[in-house]
Amino acid sequence: MARFWVCAAGAGFFLTFLVLHSCFCGPPILRNFVFQISWTTENILYQLDVGWPKYSEHFTGTTFCVAVDSINGLVYVAQRGDNMPKVLVFTEDGYFLRAWNYTVDTPHGIFAASTPYERSVWITDIGNGSYGHTVKKYNSFGDLVQVLGTPGKKGTNLNPLQFDNPAELYVEDTGDIYIVDGDGGLNNRLFKLSQDFTMLWLHGENGTGPTQFNIPHSVTVDSAGRVWVADKGNKRIQVFDKDTGEWLGAWDDCFTEEGPSSVRFTSDGKYLIVAQLNLSRLLLLEAPPVGSIGSCSVVSTIQLADQVLPHLLDVDRKIGAIYVAEIGAKQVQKYVPLKRYFLSLGS
Repeated sequence: MARFWVCAAGAGFFLTFLVLHSCFCGPPILRNFVFQISWTTENILYQLDVGWPKYSEHFTGTTFCVAVDSINGLVYVAQRGDNMPKVLVFTEDGYFLRAWNYTVDTPHGIFAASTPYERSVWITDIGNGSYGHTVKKYNSFGDLVQVLGTPGKKGTNLNPLQFDNPAELYVEDTGDIYIVDGDGGLNNRLFKLSQDFTMLWLHGENGTGPTQFNIPHSVTVDSAGRVWVADKGNKRIQVFDKDTGEWLGAWDDCFTEEGPSSVRFTSDGKYLIVAQLNLSRLLLLEAPPVGSIGSCSVVSTIQLADQVLPHLLDVDRKIGAIYVAEIGAKQVQKYVPLKRYFLSLGS
């Protein structure tokens, strides 16, 4: 019996030492892992993949955004900084493949559009250089294919189209494009463009009312044909019909402390994943049924370490993994579904 208590005391001392050492001395990934195992959550659905990427030394700048090509198993990371590659390409297993830097000034958002017919990478650029204030389309090797906006010139015009700090975009498999324009710039707009870049509908006014925005920071689309916008400055998510642009409702009761920075749905569509930048937190909210918006309900919370600062995230639609670009920790981390949830994804 005495031996049992000696062993228990030793184990408790070791765990205490591990936590304190990780908090004050350890690398960011280990610190986050220790915080992860101490989550207080309604329902733990994900765990940190500590083996992704294989070598974090490739993150040499501030990692602002991440995009997943689920069909081809590729992960694109965009980072900021001088004299460094702006776009890094990894496999979903964490192996580094290549980097490119052509015509990228100051990336803010990134999206990987992949169908059996085409692969492309879209970047929103908020820089003041010759390619700034644009939304750009690249092939998977970094060759520039298309530029939307007036390169190097911010503005509010629709013809010719101008952006000011375009935050993020979402591209459907049909080729239709949704853009949120206004990360603190002149504009507070949500666009829908067709695949040939024709304007289909627009909401574009600063304010607090329905269809008005204060820093629209992220956008995504669900399987029910609803567009979800992280209206960061207004501490809410607004929802629109993707075909007509009609306002369907808003969620604000989950964001009393801080507004949402990023929105993406889990691969099964059951939950909306929301990043809160300054709280260093991810929320999983229950997706509403078709025909209803209702109010938001938190199903699970992933509390990251202080000052990690999750900025934008993306989801692997095939295996359900979440990739989070962290501007405080200057890294991208991968969270994988726990086995019981992963089994439900395939059911």
